[in-house]
Amino acid sequence: MQSRRADLTSASWRKSSYSNSDGGNCVEVADCLPGVVPVRDSKQPESSAVIFGTSAWSAFISDVR
Repeated sequence: MQSRRADLTSASWRKSSYSNSDGGNCVEVADCLPGVVPVRDSKQPESSAVIFGTSAWSAFISDVR
């Protein structure tokens, strides 16, 4: 996880495919930002996002699959 800040004002967020309309535990991810992958709680989009480096995010996704 990286400690730097990213400008997320123009980020395009996508909700996890596991999200549903029942308000379960959901995350959103913003793609296409150079070098970082922000992740946030879809139920509280105004709160801070956790920023991962792209290599750390890729490793996480690879391990999850």
